Amino acid sequence: MEQKFKRIAVKIGSNVLARRDGTLDITRMSALVDQTAELYKAGIEIILISSGAVASGRSEIQPQKKLDSVDQRQLFSAVGQAKLINRYYELFREHSIPVGQVLTTKESFATRRHYLNQKNCMTVMLENGVIPIVNENDTISVSELMFTDNDELSGLIASMMDADALIILSNIDGIYNGAPTDPASSVIREIGQGKDLSAYIQASKSSFGRGGMLTKTNIARKVADEGITVIIANGKRDHILVDLLQHPDETVCTRFLPSSEPVSSVKKWIAHSEGFAKGEIHINACATDVLNSEKAVSILPIGITHIEGEFEKDDIVRIIDFQGKQVGVGKANCDSHQTLEAMGKHGKKAVVHYDYLYIE
Repeated sequence: MEQKFKRIAVKIGSNVLARRDGTLDITRMSALVDQTAELYKAGIEIILISSGAVASGRSEIQPQKKLDSVDQRQLFSAVGQAKLINRYYELFREHSIPVGQVLTTKESFATRRHYLNQKNCMTVMLENGVIPIVNENDTISVSELMFTDNDELSGLIASMMDADALIILSNIDGIYNGAPTDPASSVIREIGQGKDLSAYIQASKSSFGRGGMLTKTNIARKVADEGITVIIANGKRDHILVDLLQHPDETVCTRFLPSSEPVSSVKKWIAHSEGFAKGEIHINACATDVLNSEKAVSILPIGITHIEGEFEKDDIVRIIDFQGKQVGVGKANCDSHQTLEAMGKHGKKAVVHYDYLYIE
């Protein structure tokens, strides 16, 4: 098998695993397991990020009364996750491949310690030939603490595990240069660094998932900037996973080309940490100009105009420029009270050091 990837993360979306009535498509799931097994036996390390718990539980239980969306998701996912992982276990066992379940929440990535704990867990699994199957723990995640969807989670996992590629399987062939339903539209095969896609992306969401193509594109951009190839392809096509790796030129998909510049593991974590930000640091025009230059610079107190929110040392903070636009995120080197005391003064230590700063 042709291969340049040693480790890949594969995200299987709700729309790939769910039938029209919202129940689990076992046939499709089985086909994807067969393909994953083929790649595994060719020596590729694989991490699966799989949706499908809610779809899996929907057919198992009839609620006694009408439930709101959060209660419904918690109930279906609690029942469905057990069924989903058991199904994966049985299907992979036919190939003599062990799998392990990793359930996570957005909060589990909020501190560096929890982040590294998860990384260690999955590293040990891969070293022992176990395929991690990752999903958000919908039973305890509530709306404001949830990932946008599993696209966001898959980006975090691919970045955290230093994957060579992230393959996002959806129910369309990739990103189109027009409406996917328009016969005149075609799939954009390759997207280089900095290419503007705003004219092509529709903000509509998928039937069973929480995110749409806009989310996928934003995640793909961020992950590609970290040096990881990102591929968006149709998970309902036969042999899609194997074809993407064996016949990359002939297989229809959208491929985001990775940056050639390496990114440190700490910066990778910070790049995906905006959702955990505890406060904001607002900077003046001069600091904004320097930040946008080619130089490696830290956020110094002299360039800070004001802060919002309360944060502790090592918390994630948003960096806001003089026009009120977010330009990055970083790890605070001191708490909000110390920042206020030093604000506007020369000769004070950096509030956010360059090594812990991600500029968008």
